[in-house]
Amino acid sequence: MGTILMVGTRKGLWVGRSDDRRAEWSWSGPHHDMEEVYSCLVDTRGSSPRLFAGASSSWLGPQVRWSDDFGATWQETPGGAIRFPEGAGATVERVWQIVPGTGEGVLHAGTEPGAVWTSDDGGESFRLEEALWRHPQKPDWGAGFGGQAFHTVLPHPTDPQSITVAISTGGVYQTTDGGGSWTARNQGIRADFLPEDQRYPEFGQCVHKVARHPSRPERLFAQNHGGVYRSDDEGGSWTSIGDELPSDFGFPIVVHPHRPDTIYVFPLGGGDGRYPPDAVPRVWRSDDAGESWTPYGDGLPDAFYVGVMRDAMCADGHDPAGIYFGARNGSVWASADDGEHWQEIARNLPDVLSVKAGTWEG
Repeated sequence: MGTILMVGTRKGLWVGRSDDRRAEWSWSGPHHDMEEVYSCLVDTRGSSPRLFAGASSSWLGPQVRWSDDFGATWQETPGGAIRFPEGAGATVERVWQIVPGTGEGVLHAGTEPGAVWTSDDGGESFRLEEALWRHPQKPDWGAGFGGQAFHTVLPHPTDPQSITVAISTGGVYQTTDGGGSWTARNQGIRADFLPEDQRYPEFGQCVHKVARHPSRPERLFAQNHGGVYRSDDEGGSWTSIGDELPSDFGFPIVVHPHRPDTIYVFPLGGGDGRYPPDAVPRVWRSDDAGESWTPYGDGLPDAFYVGVMRDAMCADGHDPAGIYFGARNGSVWASADDGEHWQEIARNLPDVLSVKAGTWEG
């Protein structure tokens, strides 16, 4: 079984390939040289993987590109696949998320400024989710430190009418009618930057990432600007699960591909110290949906003064699972045993923005 890893950086995309042992890697790149690659997808729904990259050029703007030959050649939609309709009063700056939807050829994307898009033709064109773009709460959404973007899009694995999304700073929203309406789903998530008596608003939270396992779609996990949370009712209410962590600040949160109660986070020191606590890098794993946590760092460096971005950590589909993260110093780390032992598989790349893995029979 083959393994593929896409690493999007501030200056292009690298594509790594390995076998099921994931001990040796071959790399190609940079693809889309000198373009910011905020989003990647290894779409394995077809007979062979299709790679997607959301790349942004300072000259030509953003573009969704795809490759059916592991990055040897790339295709794109002339004029750009994601563009606001005339009269929207906005311009797409970056594509922060590309995910497979429920249905053949369906994809969803999240962008900056904060909008969500749907493609029914395999990524050649996207339509704006108008009800979310014109949501009455939208004028009060703020912009996180990295900008205002829908960085999380989670289609329900079996219900095409249901999608959960998250934006910084706005929080978690959900549609259950195919995008006709959207409801804030943030009860229990705090907003530390607001006055103490206003820290649990209906919306306005700085949610960094949300994840879930397809076998248990009602359970969501969230890494907030401050706080790690679990919801057992698809975002209707949230419970803190970060008390055992050295810090509840971080960006990514990842669910194990086969065990829906196993999750991974990469804690950072906080908004003012965006590197691991005491500069000691550890991937923290919970095997009981956040009730307890264990740190893993065998093979990781002794000191680490950089962070890991919200989409720069992922899992593949093997068993045991491969867990990966890329850091802002251009290093990429991999574990082939559920996160317990680590090796560096790439170094000296530009600032890593996104990491996505996939497996296929080949």
